[in-house]
Amino acid sequence: MTIARVTTPSELRDAYQAVLDRIANAAAKVGRKPEDVLLVAVTKYATPDQIRMLVDMGQMDLGESRVQQLEKRVASLSEFLSRKRTLGSASTREDVDFTKAATHVRWHMIGHLQRNKAKQIVNLVDLTHSVDSLRLAEELHHIGVKRDKPIDILLQVNASGETTKSGVAIPAVIHLAEQIDSMVNLRLRGLMTMAPDTEDLGLIRATFQRTSEVFQEVKKLGIGGKYFTALSMGMSNDFELAIECGANVVRVGSALFGDAEPGESEID
Repeated sequence: MTIARVTTPSELRDAYQAVLDRIANAAAKVGRKPEDVLLVAVTKYATPDQIRMLVDMGQMDLGESRVQQLEKRVASLSEFLSRKRTLGSASTREDVDFTKAATHVRWHMIGHLQRNKAKQIVNLVDLTHSVDSLRLAEELHHIGVKRDKPIDILLQVNASGETTKSGVAIPAVIHLAEQIDSMVNLRLRGLMTMAPDTEDLGLIRATFQRTSEVFQEVKKLGIGGKYFTALSMGMSNDFELAIECGANVVRVGSALFGDAEPGESEID
């Protein structure tokens, strides 16, 4: 389903409120509270003005899927926020809970991350959702040697079995999670998955349920300790179903900003 581009401030406010309402309704359906679910606004097709407006509305968690675009977004928004910053307004980023709303802007890397670009993003983002291999985890761990705190990551799970998707197969999740948990420069905060590319709600639900189940298994084993709290599942077309299956982080872009026009790429 194609979603029309959002072009005016009033349209953005309405779209944002509609997404918050959908989150609240989905949470209530399974006896959860709206604040139990963190919204990450995916800014891939947003304009800089729209991002600033969304932050002014109180949306503090933002996500990008490409490294080059992420660098532009962070620089642009940081300049804007620096002009608004007042003495004593800065908040610590240490030991944050990624399942709770932020009091300052937090950037999330949600797209596939190549090892040769890992160094570019570690000082830009608060959470990397897409660690999908031991080799990438090891690269991040090596980069983390020069930091004064661990790098927060999610382990990406390929629960659908699609060859076109990145991620760790369900049977390998616990073993890889244990390996990552032994890396002192990384902090495993939870799991992430993407639904299969289908309109079959049964297959989508099964993917979310399998990921939720393995999330609970990892948690029960104590891997990641008190920091292992985030289950990132669901995008614009399926985040309500993801919430029903246990997601406490959802990644929403087109429901906020609309889809790209034909021939349109990322907006600078």
